[in-house]
Amino acid sequence: MKHLPLLEQRKIEAKVLAPLIRAFEDEFGREKTHTLVGKTIETLARGEGKGIAQELEGTPIEKVASLLPRFNEGDALELDVLKQDASCYEFNVTRCRFAEFYKELGMPELGQLLSCNRDFALSEGISSELELER
Repeated sequence: MKHLPLLEQRKIEAKVLAPLIRAFEDEFGREKTHTLVGKTIETLARGEGKGIAQELEGTPIEKVASLLPRFNEGDALELDVLKQDASCYEFNVTRCRFAEFYKELGMPELGQLLSCNRDFALSEGISSELELER
């Protein structure tokens, strides 16, 4: 199977999920739909994090640091690393092409729901010792 950069994968997912989410919003309401979709995405991300924890070597911080190139394929993110050591990895995202894509789709709120929402659960899956702050 051909490797897709994460941004391209999210674009494909969004083109399928966005119309479904809109249909569910019309049928069941926005709040109920977003709660269900959010929980589902979190469950998927937590499972992915557990897989990463088993697959990658190193401390939880080292595992997170090794993931950033995958998240950034195709220059999806622009980052300013503030601090990186054995106990801390701090950075600011100064540009996010994931968010830009959802805005181009006319559904900026789906960026939080389908992409950003994954980060905390992914971190939990990698290690309960990780603390993610925004």
